[in-house]
Amino acid sequence: MQDPNQTPDLPPVVEHSAAPEAPPATPADTPPDVMPGLEEALRIAELKAAEHHDAWLRAKAEGENIRRRAQEDIAKASKFAAEKFASAMLPVKDSLEAALAVDNQSVDKLREGVELTLKQLVSAFEGARLAEENPIGQKFDPNRHQAISTVESDAEPNSVVTVLQKGYLLNERVIRPALVMVAKARPAAPPDAQ
Repeated sequence: MQDPNQTPDLPPVVEHSAAPEAPPATPADTPPDVMPGLEEALRIAELKAAEHHDAWLRAKAEGENIRRRAQEDIAKASKFAAEKFASAMLPVKDSLEAALAVDNQSVDKLREGVELTLKQLVSAFEGARLAEENPIGQKFDPNRHQAISTVESDAEPNSVVTVLQKGYLLNERVIRPALVMVAKARPAAPPDAQ
């Protein structure tokens, strides 16, 4: 018999929710959020590394090309450095050959031809920036002059009194020093002994 105060056996009341709760996930079931980000970062880093490597190779090749072109330019410059000067010297040679080809030449005509040839030569020297060094009366400069001897002179001591051979400068650089004789002071006259 049942107790009237007791409620009949009813099934327990279950509250219904909008969505059933998912069972707790195990670590193997969920994909980690960190892995796709690392893979993407690695892929981007590899692309950048390949791009930088390519740029480095191009820069290296360009540097080699510049170095090679510079070496070729230097070789050509040294090989053909005298081309302009040689072109200026050809008329001088032609004039000398023409003077020698004439038979029975008078001394005056020969002298006139030599003077014109010398003018051509001087013009060629000026075009090549080759300057003559004729230091007569100047102070002796061992960087530009070569003293052959010293001579007693009334000129200022250590000055050039005779030029045996002119010197030449190319763009202010000595290519041949002038051969000179340099003044030295005369010895003092001994006092008269009486």
